[in-house]
Amino acid sequence: MSTLAIEMHPQAFNVRCSKEVLIVELIDGRTISTPLVWFPRLSAAKQEQLANWEILGDGEGIHWPDVDEDISVAGLLAGRRAVG
Repeated sequence: MSTLAIEMHPQAFNVRCSKEVLIVELIDGRTISTPLVWFPRLSAAKQEQLANWEILGDGEGIHWPDVDEDISVAGLLAGRRAVG
């Protein structure tokens, strides 16, 4: 029996934040929704700061320069919260 190995390289292309939720849209059509409280820096940020985000690399991460937060798309898919 053979197993097909699928290479995963999830890539973000759009990000939205409400007061409670981080929503990341992926190039492959999926949408990830995560509680904002999982990321204390984002949870404490103002809406203007949350709206100022940048895609890292080819979509593998997201950076918020105003609050110095970086989140990987693979980490979101794995359910990883911010440490500290």
